Amino acid sequence: MKFGIVVNEGPYQHQASDTAYLFCKAAIAKGHEVWRVFFYHDGVNNASKLTEPPQDDRHIVNRWSKLAEEHGVDLVVCVAAALRRGIKDENLASGFRISGLGQLVEAGIQTDRTVVFGD
Repeated sequence: MKFGIVVNEGPYQHQASDTAYLFCKAAIAKGHEVWRVFFYHDGVNNASKLTEPPQDDRHIVNRWSKLAEEHGVDLVVCVAAALRRGIKDENLASGFRISGLGQLVEAGIQTDRTVVFGD
């Protein structure tokens, strides 16, 4: 099965990003494809390379970057939501790219299921 994922919450304010990441890892481990992860609303904060969690905490941004690198997952950040939060191309972590809502629509068309994490 081919999945599209939407993440609407930031990396440390809510459980949604952790759950989305773990869902993606589990789906890939079971042989499914995660075609695109679309970060929307506060979810765009998952893409900031300026994130520096304490050493004893998980680094959610790096987890997403590694997922993209290892499995070719397309990590798309909503341009309007990103700009509202001060996130620009030069602030993006590895593996992320900024684009518009058309990428979310395309994910809904190209995938078998679109799963949304967060409000």
